[in-house]
Amino acid sequence: QTEIPQTNTHTKRLTHLPPLLPPLLSSLTQTSPPPFFQSSQNKPITAAMPEAPKPTQTSNGLTTIAIAEKNKRTLQFIEDVTSNPDDVQTQVLHEILSRNSAVEYLHHRHRLHGATDRRTFKKLLPVISYEDIHPDITRIANGDTSPILCSSPISEFLTSSGTSAGERKLMPTIAEEMERRSLLYSLLMPVMSQFVPGLEKGKGMYFLFIKSESKTPGGLPARPVLTSYYKSSHFKNRPFDPYTNYTSPNETILCPDSYQSMYSQLLCGLCQRTQVLRVGAVFASGFIRAIRFLEKHWQLLCRDIRSGTLDPTVITDPAVREAVLTKVLHRPDPELADFVESECRKDSWQGIITRLWPNTKYVDVIVTGTMSQYIPTLDFYSNGLPLVCTMYASSECYFGVNLNPLCKPSEVAYTLIPTMAYFEFLPVHRNNNNGVSNSISMPKSLNEKERQELVDLADVKLGHEYELVVTTYAGLYRYRVGDVLRVAGFKNRAPQFNFICRKNVVLSIDSDKTDEVELQGAVKNAVDAHLVAFGGSVAEYTSYADTKTTIPGHYVLYWELSVKGTTAIPPSVYEDCCLTVEESGTFDKLMDYAISLGASINQYKTPRCVKFEPIVELLNSRVEGSYFSPKCPKWVPGHKQWSNNVKN
Repeated sequence: QTEIPQTNTHTKRLTHLPPLLPPLLSSLTQTSPPPFFQSSQNKPITAAMPEAPKPTQTSNGLTTIAIAEKNKRTLQFIEDVTSNPDDVQTQVLHEILSRNSAVEYLHHRHRLHGATDRRTFKKLLPVISYEDIHPDITRIANGDTSPILCSSPISEFLTSSGTSAGERKLMPTIAEEMERRSLLYSLLMPVMSQFVPGLEKGKGMYFLFIKSESKTPGGLPARPVLTSYYKSSHFKNRPFDPYTNYTSPNETILCPDSYQSMYSQLLCGLCQRTQVLRVGAVFASGFIRAIRFLEKHWQLLCRDIRSGTLDPTVITDPAVREAVLTKVLHRPDPELADFVESECRKDSWQGIITRLWPNTKYVDVIVTGTMSQYIPTLDFYSNGLPLVCTMYASSECYFGVNLNPLCKPSEVAYTLIPTMAYFEFLPVHRNNNNGVSNSISMPKSLNEKERQELVDLADVKLGHEYELVVTTYAGLYRYRVGDVLRVAGFKNRAPQFNFICRKNVVLSIDSDKTDEVELQGAVKNAVDAHLVAFGGSVAEYTSYADTKTTIPGHYVLYWELSVKGTTAIPPSVYEDCCLTVEESGTFDKLMDYAISLGASINQYKTPRCVKFEPIVELLNSRVEGSYFSPKCPKWVPGHKQWSNNVKN
């Protein structure tokens, strides 16, 4: 049985919505290999890194290589890099270290002195987290252009979904990383075409969005990785490719107003409904949000389709208006408007995706990790279409692809592409409490013994779990990404991984995450700001992520109050508490918090997050009052001290 302390009658339910965070992704490039490189045994090897496929193009942007031949070359590249992953990884490490041999971090701080072999690298360089290089990041952000981490100039910072001291983590990147990201994207459709042929004959309806960005004091852009990609020439000026032929014009994707962007992208998708062969977004929650938007606004959309115009009170962005009216909404279409209206008026929206877009073959969204909670909803809307997870990436680095995209969501495994970065793996150990709890133990810092346990990409073992550690071309060395992966199998000699979770996360909704320290700080800020004046304090608290009652989900905080004053605390104070929690810092890191089932009363600690349904029901049964934050929290992109450098 689970021992739970009794809450008193002063338990309050406080609810707040998480900020809408950008999805996380990136890309990849192929660099020219040196004529030789050193193996881990310090012996020269005269081998070249497999060359990524680069089809030639004519002046009008159309590829001169047949699609089938292009796909064949791409698949052969995957075969090559997965057949000799250890050799490729050795060369990648050599390239990274030789390029950056004179940078401050390697040469002066850790005295690598030009060494490029694995043995020396692992002996001299520590395994680090973001806090270890935060001072370096701050120097670069403030305008220091000396080669601190990387010999190539830092072109921008990519904002991570994780935080440090309540601020977004800033991941340095260089211009050539855009090529690497683009390479990884180029692998996706040739893989997919093995399972679903004919995708080049239609379009993809993808809901893609940008976020506001800021500039650091030194003038470097700081923005989410997808915003960086969508605003780049690689995306905006991409030559025609049937695999990147989307229903949404670039202008609708690049619109900073999320309402206008969503509205115009849905309108374009409806107008081209018969051409759509695949639909998607980055996260499952984002795609469901688009369907819910359609539920609320289909009448407005039908009106514009029927008239062949855009309501000037709805779409005010000039670039969006011009793009939609000239490229998609050419004329009135009352027949289409009648059809959409008839489908949307039906009582049930089951299968609405296949009803409105009848040629859809699959839904392309992330449904692993915390996104798995949306699988039943997606199945309902799509009539059970395949749910496809194509790639694995983060702000730090793009990692790999799913070579079996039509597998069940629970079986998704990503093959890390060895050319992307140098990968190491820290074995993960689980804590068994009385044989019941099975939480993951991941130390914040590593001792010498733990550093020796790191293994290379080619040496991981089937069924074992590891924390991912990367060394990148952009200046991260032995950096702990924070993802926990399990070896699920192998493609040739390259391992394939299931994503298990992120470390240190108590609460998570979509890409929004928080750990226990940040939750505690947010609660303290709310109490100090609003309850102390009434003689109130929080005796105990716990929380959970509610993803069932609202889209997007929200966090619920249960507070057990101790009130010494005689003045009743008005409801508005609790609403202000919700708002203060939101503004105290985003809920950012990730790892499932395990509730200790079966622990003795002597060992019991109130869990800061609960997921077990009976406990949630018990808490709800004792709730005296429930409050939502009354307005959106004040937020600007970038760090607090950059608030005067905001731009769209």
